[in-house]
Amino acid sequence: MKFSKVQLAAAAVATASALLAAPAHAGKTVDAIKARGSIVCGVSTGLAGFSQADSSGKWSGLDVDVCRALAATLLSDPEKVKYVPLSAPQRFTALQSGEVDVLPRNTTFTLTRDASLGLSATVVNYYDGQGFMVTVKSKIKSAKQLKGQTVCVQSGTTTEKNLADFSKANNLNIKPVVFEKLEATNAAYFSGRCIAYTTDASGLASIRSKEAPKPNEHVILPDLISKEPLGPMVRRGDDEWYAMVKWVMYGMLEAEEYGVTQANVDQMKATSTDPVVQRMLGGGNEDTGKLLGLDKDWLGRAVKAVGNYGESFERNVGSKSPVNLPRGVNNLWNKGGLMYAYPIR
Repeated sequence: MKFSKVQLAAAAVATASALLAAPAHAGKTVDAIKARGSIVCGVSTGLAGFSQADSSGKWSGLDVDVCRALAATLLSDPEKVKYVPLSAPQRFTALQSGEVDVLPRNTTFTLTRDASLGLSATVVNYYDGQGFMVTVKSKIKSAKQLKGQTVCVQSGTTTEKNLADFSKANNLNIKPVVFEKLEATNAAYFSGRCIAYTTDASGLASIRSKEAPKPNEHVILPDLISKEPLGPMVRRGDDEWYAMVKWVMYGMLEAEEYGVTQANVDQMKATSTDPVVQRMLGGGNEDTGKLLGLDKDWLGRAVKAVGNYGESFERNVGSKSPVNLPRGVNNLWNKGGLMYAYPIR
């Protein structure tokens, strides 16, 4: 029996449509998380505003909120997270080996990391750039005044390589003083061992607010010498978990754009006539959760747990936090920033 080209094309479209409508099959990471009953998140050893434990061992921060949102989405409980503090040299090995499920540890996405470590970058959670902190009494106003000076830097980071590039490009002969652990780097700078401290500008603001005996005696220079897009990474080859992490983060951005907050999520689901809001919160006929291996309420649980992206930002690193970072390029695309979510549809 012969089929015409039109019939064959129609059959191909029907098959593709059926595949698109099929629910996602849980990958090995999702299966392991469900069996374990918790998500294992790799976080920093303590960076205020991003991931930090208090005296009772309770973790908070912008990166921590990613973990909590994922746990709320997949396990219906934002508390079902085990946090594993990792130094910069430890972080990739921990993810590669399966010690952690996801790495939302203020990590920069780069070509080398994306292409050679067996890992996949998901979504940028914070757009940053590398800066320098100096004491006010040093009277240094620009990074180019650091010629021949000592600069504290953490090893195993893009920061270390960027510093070398910046020094060479500008013939500054900067003398890096390198430490493996963040705590050692902090201690060296505040004890006066280095003239300057370099890391991501957000990290400098966090360190100044938390570690400096007198924060007003330290200034972050206006120079930014790199692009540092920070966000969670996952192991390559588990597309279902990759998609889940990615869409939870996009969902938090989309929620902010459409005015869905931690406080009004239930009300918006019940009363909003906006098809996008209904689709996001599972109030309409469309079931986006099925495509991710989740139920219809997946995003509503995430927002109820940690708020939308803007709420998480302001609470952890923005104007409502001690870190007090401006929203800047991390604002939504329609407010002059770079945060632009793929549509949930």
